[in-house]
Amino acid sequence: MTVQKVAIRGRVDIVANHKDFAPHVANWFADVVNTTNGPVRVALSGGSTPRDLYSLLGSIDYRTRLAWDRVHLFWSDERFVAHDDPQSNYRMVRETLLANAPIPSHQVHPIPVVGDANEAARVYQSLLQRVYGSEIFDPGRYLFDVNFLGLGMDGHTASLLPGQPVLRERARWVAPVVHGAANVRITLTYPSLESSRITAFLVTGAEKADAVRRTRAGDAMIPAGALSPKGDVIWFLDAAAAPVHDA
Repeated sequence: MTVQKVAIRGRVDIVANHKDFAPHVANWFADVVNTTNGPVRVALSGGSTPRDLYSLLGSIDYRTRLAWDRVHLFWSDERFVAHDDPQSNYRMVRETLLANAPIPSHQVHPIPVVGDANEAARVYQSLLQRVYGSEIFDPGRYLFDVNFLGLGMDGHTASLLPGQPVLRERARWVAPVVHGAANVRITLTYPSLESSRITAFLVTGAEKADAVRRTRAGDAMIPAGALSPKGDVIWFLDAAAAPVHDA
C-alpha cells in the first residue's frame, strides 16, 4: 500500500491499491476512537465506498479492536423512506455494521422518517442540540468527533444538492431537501456538518477527481466547495480519485 500525504486544505491519503482502501480507513478510525477520551460522536454517510468500510468495521477482526461502547452514531443525511427500504442509508449501516459491531442500541441515532420531512428534520435537530448541549454552535466545541463524508460527481456532499435552497440555510441544523433527487431527503446543513473535530472525505473513482480538485480549491460553485470545516480535514482517496493538478 502506498500512502501519499499532502498538506493542501487538509491531509490527503492516497491509497494506491483499491483493496487496501477500507482497511486503511478502518485502521485510522480505530486509532481515533481508541485515543479519544469519553464518547466518540460519529456522523455517517451513505454510498458504496462507505459501505465497504462499514462492512469491514463490522467484521470479527474489528469487533474487539475498537472501544465500541463509547461510539455514538449519527447520520449526515437520509432519504425520506422507511428504514427497511433498500435505499435507506440507515438500513445499509444496520446490515453492514450494526448487525455485527457491539454498539449499544441507545447510542445509535438514525434520522427519523415518520410524519413529514419538515417534522423529521425538526426532531433530529432537537436531538442534535440536546446531545451538543446548546442551540448555538461554539467554534471551540465540536458536534462530531468524526464526520465521514462522500462526494458526488456534481460536487454534492451529504444531501447538499446543487441549486437547492438548503445551500443557503445557516439557521437550521437539519433541513429537508424536497427537490434535486429522486427521493425527498433530510440533510445536515453546513453549520452542523462543519462542527466536526475531524472531517473525513471518502472518495474513490476517476469520475470524481475533478470534484475533489474543485472542493479542495474551495470552489463555492459546487456544494462541497463551500464547506468550511472547523476542525481537521483528511481526504481518503484511491489513486483514480486523486486529482492530477490539485489547486
